[in-house]
Amino acid sequence: MSTKHLLLVDDSTDDLELAERLIMKVVPGVVVTCAEDGIRALALLHGPPEKRLVPDLILLDYRMPRMDGADVLKALRSDEGTRHIPVVIVSSSNERGDLRRCYDLGANSYVRKPVNFANYESALRLIVQYWLGINERPE
Repeated sequence: MSTKHLLLVDDSTDDLELAERLIMKVVPGVVVTCAEDGIRALALLHGPPEKRLVPDLILLDYRMPRMDGADVLKALRSDEGTRHIPVVIVSSSNERGDLRRCYDLGANSYVRKPVNFANYESALRLIVQYWLGINERPE
């Protein structure tokens, strides 16, 4: 089995660090790259070919400064090189309009960030196990 690559995009460094630790615990050997906002994420995904990140999964926060998750989704889905990468929105927003907008823009899933640590760990475990272990996607 080949090495799996995951991109975490969140403006909270605490959330990035926690998610990275939990994911590496669930999927040993996974390569996790963190981006603190949408602009940095797109720079990693659309950089020079020799440095371009091609993750198997993107976990994307919806509400971020500089460039929010909706704008990142638009950019990902409009580019041939990134349009098929699974994107799971992991957000604290419970606004129905945010959820609908994410799906309209091509999100593969929308998960509300659990406040409780155990529930957050469980949710991340399920997300990662499904998208990196069970799901098949085009090459």
